[in-house]
Amino acid sequence: MRPSDTLTAKRKHLIVIVGPTAIGKTACSIQLAEVLQTEILSADSRQFYRDLVIGTAQPTPAEMKGIPHHFLAFLPIQENYTAGRFAQEALERLHTLFTYQDVVIATGGSGLYLKALCEGLAEIPTLPPNLRTTLNAALTQKGLPYLTQLLAEKDPIYYQTVDLNNPKRIIRALEVCLGTGIPYSTLRNQQTQTARPFNRITIGLTQDKPLLHKRISLRVDAMMEQGLLQEVEKLYPYKTTNALQTLGYKELFDYMDGQCSLTEAIHHIKTNTKQYAKKQMTWFKKDKNTIWFAPDDLPNIQTHIRSIIGTTQPFVPSMATPKPNDRN
Repeated sequence: MRPSDTLTAKRKHLIVIVGPTAIGKTACSIQLAEVLQTEILSADSRQFYRDLVIGTAQPTPAEMKGIPHHFLAFLPIQENYTAGRFAQEALERLHTLFTYQDVVIATGGSGLYLKALCEGLAEIPTLPPNLRTTLNAALTQKGLPYLTQLLAEKDPIYYQTVDLNNPKRIIRALEVCLGTGIPYSTLRNQQTQTARPFNRITIGLTQDKPLLHKRISLRVDAMMEQGLLQEVEKLYPYKTTNALQTLGYKELFDYMDGQCSLTEAIHHIKTNTKQYAKKQMTWFKKDKNTIWFAPDDLPNIQTHIRSIIGTTQPFVPSMATPKPNDRN
């Protein structure tokens, strides 16, 4: 039976926990999984990688509390892993999980990967084979600012949400814009209309900006104390891989290359992470079906979920405040 086939007569539910980085998605999903006695799919595109431990705040075995986690720390650093491939493999995994679970939790801050899983992605038309070569040459000769400005002209919507320090994503977007004449954001927002064998319940976590920014700064400091610089030093030979075009790693590579001081690199990590959190919220706020809660409001989150799935599981009195280094 294919993953898209109906699994059983009983309705299945996928609880999707979204929100900006450092908000506490991991802690929330683990506590919900404990209550619902279910399992978790990671949809954080950087926690997929085995060697990105501290900088992506992968949960430790103690933090996971015995809850099975899927798509966590399973890829080598050199491997590219697309949203489309994740969706295919995650749907296959859900097909198995739903044979013995009525509810599964998915969580992560990678909006495109969650969209691919829950809705599907539009097919990108065939592109001219030499276009990427031309764009890579422009990157080398004219620099990334030239390409980001071009993207702002061709696709101002995607420009507002993309990581402007990630040349691979900038080039991919321009490749589509220039090769098809259609903004990349337009194609990304199209759906394949593929039926999904589950009901999606999307829970958004949010809090006031000053509190979130404080948590981000504290988390970065905690990561440095835990050995983030040493982790990055070991990964330096792979710094051009797609997986390492990532917050916390790029800035420390710049420090190692002598482009800034360590203090400046840490400041850049904090600043860039706060900007990234804003872009994540822009993405997630587009989904009008998301119900938003404070990250420590587990009783009301459970009440909302129970009203949909009808579970009789008891409330957890309260959720512990997430630690500063909780990336999700």
